[in-house]
Amino acid sequence: MNAKTLYEKVWQSHVVKEYDDGTSLLYIDRHLVQEVSSPQAFAGLIEQNRPLARPSAHISVADHAVPTRDRHLPLAEGLASRQVARLIENCKHFGIDYIEMTDDRHGIVHVIGPELGFTLPGATLVCGDSHTSTHGAFGTIAFGIGASECECVFATQTLRQKKQKTMRVTLNGALQSGVAVKDIILALIAKIGTNGGVGYAIEYAGAAIATLSMEARMTLCNMSIEAGSRVGMVAPDETTFSYLKGRPLAPTGNAWDAAIAHWRSLPSEPDAVFDREVELDVATLSPHVSWGTNPGETSPVSDHVPDPASESDPVRRGKIERSLAYMDLKAGMPLEDIRIDHVFIGSCTNGRLEDMRIAASVLKGRRVAPTVTAIAVPGSASVRLQAEAEGLDLIFKEAGFEWRASGCSMCVAMNDDRLKPGERCASTSNRNFEGRQGQGGRTHLMSPAMAAAAAIAGHLIDVRKLGSTN
Repeated sequence: MNAKTLYEKVWQSHVVKEYDDGTSLLYIDRHLVQEVSSPQAFAGLIEQNRPLARPSAHISVADHAVPTRDRHLPLAEGLASRQVARLIENCKHFGIDYIEMTDDRHGIVHVIGPELGFTLPGATLVCGDSHTSTHGAFGTIAFGIGASECECVFATQTLRQKKQKTMRVTLNGALQSGVAVKDIILALIAKIGTNGGVGYAIEYAGAAIATLSMEARMTLCNMSIEAGSRVGMVAPDETTFSYLKGRPLAPTGNAWDAAIAHWRSLPSEPDAVFDREVELDVATLSPHVSWGTNPGETSPVSDHVPDPASESDPVRRGKIERSLAYMDLKAGMPLEDIRIDHVFIGSCTNGRLEDMRIAASVLKGRRVAPTVTAIAVPGSASVRLQAEAEGLDLIFKEAGFEWRASGCSMCVAMNDDRLKPGERCASTSNRNFEGRQGQGGRTHLMSPAMAAAAAIAGHLIDVRKLGSTN
């Protein structure tokens, strides 16, 4: 009997039927529902008069389009108000638990799923959002799906899927001070490319993983999709169990003991063979920032903007030229000379309590540069409340940040927070595509500590150069 990987174990335990074309009918345990991807799926159910197979397997929240500055209801007339109203109506019709914007459980789907204990090891979880890979941090097969697939999950609690090949990314060594998990994933994407993970389910392993918090592991898995992989996973361990224990929807009593016993059986077996192996020495990493228009166009902040003329591949050279033209950057200029207009700390990548603590530690006793507008957006109401209980909001406000309510905010230009053409943002989000944060806006991806440092300096800077404020 062949030794199995984590991915293979979870996959096989959810196969309902295998087909001759190599696809499988996969049972789906959990479905997170938001306002952007669900309308067409609900419309299809209503048109065919189909009920939900398991209403309790779905949780719904509006996160992409909701405002983070003013939560007074009703929302101002517009696309966001129509999307939210439609979601509420559909959830009532089908008996799905909808979390109101004013609820203390509100937040970005990929933040509240783990917070509520809705995300569990060994499960399958889907959502109409590509960053669903976040939940793989718990040893979950989690991936984003389209509207028609959402409808299928609603109606049958299954999906027909093709099994992915497996890739193990082994992270060796220990992070240096001032270097974060965001730097790991940016460095990895720069190494293997934005297509490097296509067709693979990635498992993150190695000595560095054991030292990472669940928040950090979620950041790692969240951006797996930026390397082309729909699935990023970390084997559950004591860190996972400690995070989940006592969560509202996590098992309790004897069910908890049984769950723990099962979860301990999930890690990849020592002799399991992966289709591809990649290693990264995290001890050698320094803080990274993106300079181009995809997460693979990233370099250590101490580097310079690349020169297209030094690229021998004409396709790659052309891509660099287009990226620099859009970003309005000159080849050879130091990355630390890039001035910014805005700073955004938040998103499903870096909007958790740990991220807010890290950013606050950099901001404490300092002030945002007068040329910079900065916002901090907790990924959930729970994060906001905990941060306020610790006084983190006061540190942000005293530094000159706006302290907001939960939501996707400036990660994606589907709400009130967006860049104007030509404006440049230091962002803790996950994508720097053209127009991602607003038409003509220019995005530089980085860690929360680096974004806080950029806010203070008014330009990109290695956070380690700021020194301690203590």
